[in-house]
Amino acid sequence: MGRDAAVGAGRLGRGTPGLLGGTPILSDHAFRAHWWPAVASVTRMVGDLATAEDAVQEAFLAAVEQWPTQGAPANPRSWLIGVARHKALDAIRREARRDTKETAAQRDWAAARPAGPIGPVPDDDVLGLVFMCCHPALEVSVRVALTLRSVCGLSAAEVAAVFLVPEATMAKRLTRAKRKIRDAGIRLRVPPPDSLTERLDAVLRVVFLVFTEGHKASTGSTLVRESLCDTGVELARALLALLPDEPEVAGLVALLLLTDARRAARVDPAGNLVLLADQDRGLWNRDLIREGEHLLEGALRAGRPGPYQLHAAIAACHSTAPYAGDTDWRQIALLYAELLRHEPTPVIEANRAIAVAMVDGPAAGLAILDRLSDHPQLGHWPQLHIARADLLRRLGRADEAVDAYRAALRFELSAAERAFIRRRIVQLSPNADAGRP
Repeated sequence: MGRDAAVGAGRLGRGTPGLLGGTPILSDHAFRAHWWPAVASVTRMVGDLATAEDAVQEAFLAAVEQWPTQGAPANPRSWLIGVARHKALDAIRREARRDTKETAAQRDWAAARPAGPIGPVPDDDVLGLVFMCCHPALEVSVRVALTLRSVCGLSAAEVAAVFLVPEATMAKRLTRAKRKIRDAGIRLRVPPPDSLTERLDAVLRVVFLVFTEGHKASTGSTLVRESLCDTGVELARALLALLPDEPEVAGLVALLLLTDARRAARVDPAGNLVLLADQDRGLWNRDLIREGEHLLEGALRAGRPGPYQLHAAIAACHSTAPYAGDTDWRQIALLYAELLRHEPTPVIEANRAIAVAMVDGPAAGLAILDRLSDHPQLGHWPQLHIARADLLRRLGRADEAVDAYRAALRFELSAAERAFIRRRIVQLSPNADAGRP
């Protein structure tokens, strides 16, 4: 095997050819639902993430070739895992024949193959894959990339687009990370209780970033990549089931639910971005909002506030307002000020500036953003330029607002965001070339 994962999400999960009864054989949802448990199950068996991913890829390709003519099996996940296990064993046997020192390992893997039907993948295996991808032995920068690849099923090309690096560069990073997992003997498992807490922060961060990537959709033409949002929520829920008394886990789940509740209202039928203030709140998912608020209330009662609980409280300020004009911006500004104690970053300060602008006027918010504009961490953050442009627009400084919008267009944005900015440029300067950064 050893081929790159480009045959993964790009070819198998999205728009897979072949229909049964008018339904795609492997829809995006089906790919997402089966990829992660299959990789976890095979990794548990063979002890090597790279081999497991290659084997699951081959199993999905076999499904694409066979299911349209032979029909989908009654239990697609068991079929995929079974085929992947056979392919992983075949690969190990080939390696063992090339290196006689691995003959013993070959016998071990062959003996590990279940003889009977494949049952549900244990939750510990599913979560164990996440903890493996977030192991402290791995560089922080590669943990998110490896999770997007191994857990979410993105191809190397798609992960590369998220991090704005060439595909070959990302493929090498992922290969090095998997090799390190193998050589260091990192096992697929949920850490024991005595080390679980110290590992939790890294996992929560990665889960949050997975969801955020789906929410903002760095790649592709859609504003929301639904499968990544779903996976982020699923990961967070699994962690909450593992640690029901940990308030920051509950805070993360609440944050994701309250944010995801607005998914249907974020774009109009034509695919245009709809700002929060202009969204049809009747489209918001009230069940998710109620669940998120309930989880947040329980977390706050624990008396151990943390950044995810504060982020969720800010999201709740929006979800509880019947109309945009009823939003408690003063409370949001206070929550951001408290959040700065936990996350003293310029990004949090920039978000606080927006709340301050809603309370004290655009000039007050702009003064904060202008102080941040030279910060090296924000130099390539398009949202800073977008926020400045909006405040300049509200102050009647149209030419400066157009310049700020154009500055934002120099950076990576979704197609919907680019279209929104260009419409704003035309509104402010009808004769302007909206396509010019």
